[in-house]
Amino acid sequence: MQWTEGAEQRSARWYAQNGTPPPRRVVPADSRMGVAAAYRHVCEGTALLWRGDYQSARRLLTSLGRRAEGRGRSAPQAGAQAGSPGEAFHLQRREQARRTRILGLLLIPYENGWTVALRGAPEVSEACTHAYGPPAQGPGAGSLRELLGLVGAYEWHRKGVEIPALGPGGRIHPHYGVFSPVRGEYVDLVAEAPLPASAATAFDLGTGTGVLAAVLARRGVRRVVATDLDPRAVACARDNAGRLGLSERIDVQEADLYPQGRADLVVCNPPWLPARPRTALDRAVYDPESRMLRGFLDGAADHLLPGGEAWLVLSDLGERLGLRGRTELVDLIAAAGLRVLGRLDTAPRHPRATDRSDPLHEARSGEVTSLWRLGVEAPSGR
Repeated sequence: MQWTEGAEQRSARWYAQNGTPPPRRVVPADSRMGVAAAYRHVCEGTALLWRGDYQSARRLLTSLGRRAEGRGRSAPQAGAQAGSPGEAFHLQRREQARRTRILGLLLIPYENGWTVALRGAPEVSEACTHAYGPPAQGPGAGSLRELLGLVGAYEWHRKGVEIPALGPGGRIHPHYGVFSPVRGEYVDLVAEAPLPASAATAFDLGTGTGVLAAVLARRGVRRVVATDLDPRAVACARDNAGRLGLSERIDVQEADLYPQGRADLVVCNPPWLPARPRTALDRAVYDPESRMLRGFLDGAADHLLPGGEAWLVLSDLGERLGLRGRTELVDLIAAAGLRVLGRLDTAPRHPRATDRSDPLHEARSGEVTSLWRLGVEAPSGR
């Protein structure tokens, strides 16, 4: 990142976990710049490299957030103006992207490793190392909003998330950039579904934190192969297996969906919405063109042992938003040579399901998360 300060040309290493490129225009700023001027700068795409104290930067970020919220259409208005739940979904995503872009342009400087070079700044070296890795030499800069997010994520990692399905004291410690299992309904479905008659081996595809692999191992599956394409998730799942004393029963591999071989049970909780992700964390929520869903279904028959089952854990929010056709899922199941053995359903327990100000409230309030028990369709005889 390069900018001019006084008459001097300066540069700093740019840090952005979400893949945002360094801003092209940067101006130094401190408390002498009013909120209105600061908001005008960031709306025009000019980043503010903060030179005041840390608490003033946080106050400015809050003020910018209020302005961004006020300038954008309110949630009820967005929902009212959208002609369909799908349009409301796309309007909401565009508004979220606009807000993220604007608020990401308030920058803080780093020096001497992960030291925030502002008066009154907290110690953030452990959180930054967890997210970015060891610091490079020389000055750096990054978004204050991202820093606050990764500090919060580090607290989740340090304390862990309690998972009742893992038994007393069972906790999962998400790594930065790996989706945290804060919505427990899908975990409970895997904990409650009846296991196949023979369940000595299982595959957990797209394991993330490894929470479902751990639940299966705790339920008595002797060997679980957990896969993920993201190296961060692979490291996270291995870490959690070790913390839970399950390393000998859970083999975590970096792979795109299926590992080698066959299993009695294959479990997949793919991203629930067929849309394009914008950030690394988005990939846990958005599955463009249902790539992972289709790959799981299409490969199940070739990776199940005789009498085995494939468990698909999926919300119907995509159907309710019009992002997936009403019969598309059952059509994909049939096209993959699979049949439905049973289905377990649960209602959402997250706060958004009861938030009437959310433009997607109607869809969210009726959302159902299901565990589909699938078997291989027997070939038809003559």
